[in-house]
Amino acid sequence: MHTLYNAGMQHEYPVRAYFEKLGLEADIADLYMALHTFGPQTISQLARSAKVERTRIYRMIDRLSESHLIETETHYSRTILKAAPIGNLQLLLTQKEEELKSLKNELKDIRTTLDSTSLSSPLTHIQFYRGAEGVKQMMWNQTKATSENVAILYENMQNRTNSAYFERWVERANSNNQRFRGIIGDHFIKTQQEWYARHTNERLEHWQSRYVSDFVFPITHSTIIYDDVVGYFNWKDGEVFGIEIYNQEIANAQRQFFEMLWEQAQPVDDVEGIAAG
Repeated sequence: MHTLYNAGMQHEYPVRAYFEKLGLEADIADLYMALHTFGPQTISQLARSAKVERTRIYRMIDRLSESHLIETETHYSRTILKAAPIGNLQLLLTQKEEELKSLKNELKDIRTTLDSTSLSSPLTHIQFYRGAEGVKQMMWNQTKATSENVAILYENMQNRTNSAYFERWVERANSNNQRFRGIIGDHFIKTQQEWYARHTNERLEHWQSRYVSDFVFPITHSTIIYDDVVGYFNWKDGEVFGIEIYNQEIANAQRQFFEMLWEQAQPVDDVEGIAAG
């Protein structure tokens, strides 16, 4: 920071602060104050009085001129600089007001552009999950549902979590008296049979399942629908990921699709793999 020590420079700091608010460097304030205090000067004289290097002054002359802070005269091949009236800053203020007005107008276009390319909106929120723990979190979110959970399931969840986690999940869902309906296929029944051949875990108290063949509708990943949430997750071929879409209209549409498929599906025991009635 360059400081002018000469008499009459006691107002340097307020001027510097004001210039800074206008986006002008501290050196410009020093140069202007030196010219205002000591009158017209050559560049060499200004370098001494303002304590600013000559090379820097040469680089800042254009900035001073653009801000209407200096006037230049040529005397015998020498350039003389003098301070312009401080009121000239009104021109700079007017320019900034126009720039601000233009930026405000452009903001509308920028907002429209971003909204058109965003995956989220005030009515939509999308959450991505990766890894086993991420998908476990998606499943745990189901236990907070206030509506019925409906799902199109590729495989059972306990084969991909662990027995302890599955027990906690079932306990929470049952304690919340949650209801579940699931549309399942051959792969789901196979994973259920493999699991319950080795385990006797607690099961959901309110669970209904119906079977759909691959010919009618091939199930390649799992979809869950509750409240205003549609979740998709895939946990195969070494890839573990999930997506939750929070949007009531999308959830309603997916629930309607589920109900249409439910009507075509066959009631089935998801362990025995035979018609339930």
